[in-house]
Order: sequence, then structure tokens, then C-alpha cells
Amino acid sequence: MDISKVKILYALMLVTAGMAWTGCSDGKSYADLLNDENISVNSFLVNERVIPYEKRDSTFNFEVGKDAPYYEMDVDGNIYMQVLNAGTKGNYATTDQLIYFRFTRYNLNYYVDNTLPTGEGNDTDLTYGSTSFRFDNLTANSSYQWGSGIQTPLYYLPIDCECNLIIKSQYGVYQEMSYVYPYLYNIRYFKSQI
Repeated sequence: MDISKVKILYALMLVTAGMAWTGCSDGKSYADLLNDENISVNSFLVNERVIPYEKRDSTFNFEVGKDAPYYEMDVDGNIYMQVLNAGTKGNYATTDQLIYFRFTRYNLNYYVDNTLPTGEGNDTDLTYGSTSFRFDNLTANSSYQWGSGIQTPLYYLPIDCECNLIIKSQYGVYQEMSYVYPYLYNIRYFKSQI
């Protein structure tokens, strides 16, 4: 075997080992990480009023405000939504519409003693830059990278709504799925002005 093939093989082994280490930190299996994720989400939700999953359509009436319940938005419990501001009636997103959003997110794996960890996002940190997606179009890179979870409120609420969303890893940021982090997002949506 020549030296270039050995170098390529060695590089592939390093990449594979790095991926395995990233996905399963602390020697935990993927199943263990998913279990930890469920525990973290349940730890947060135990202090909240939760409305179990039921099939909803776009005319569903949600309670609104800081005391509103968290609605389980899918049958598997991967997304929970609390509506803080229902937005302006008639201001609904259309397929492939460019939607901007501002957010602060909190890693629920670090939620301890009813205290959220330090948040991150572009709601208060302008170095984060602008964030956007194409509504109901996960083939667009800008949509795909953020995952489908952040689009969930716009299937039910107008564009100018504000929500708290719990998004488990399968529906979250694509590049972070292997870390299996559940996030609580405070998120507001805006129409493109172009």
C-alpha cells in the first residue's frame, strides 16, 4: 500500500472516530442521549401546564400569554408550543415565503432547579446575524439548516406571532442533531420587506 493511501485511510479513521465521539459523548449510546433529552424536557414541563397532542387544524384556538399552556404539537412529543402573542389575523405565511425570525434559545439539558441556562440567539446578540427560512420548503438550505421545528407555529398562527417552543433534536438545527440537545426557543417571526 503506498503512503498516500495510508494517509487517506488514516484521515478517514480520524473523521469516523471524531463523529463517533461527537455523537456519543461520555460513553453514552444514542439511545441514552435520547433518554437524557426526554428527561430534560420533562424536567422543564413538570412546572408547566401541558395540553396533550390532538389533531389540530389552522383554525385551532390557542390560549395566549405567559400563563398559557404548552401544547404538544406532535404525537411523539418532539415539539411543544406556548403562544405568547397570537399575531394579526389574516397575516398567514404562504408556501416558500421568506420569513425572518429573532430568537433566544436555552439548552434544556442545563435546566437546573427551575432556572434556565444562559440563552443564545439573535434577539439580543446582533453578532448572530439575521436568520430566515423559506416557509414549508425544507429543500431550501436556509430552511433545512434550522430544522422543521421552528416553522411549526406558522402552520397555525400569523407571521407576527411570538411563541415559546420546545424543540427536541430531531426537529432542531441540522448540524446539532447528533448532540441530542433539546432547546427552549423564544421566537418572533417577521415578513420579508422585499
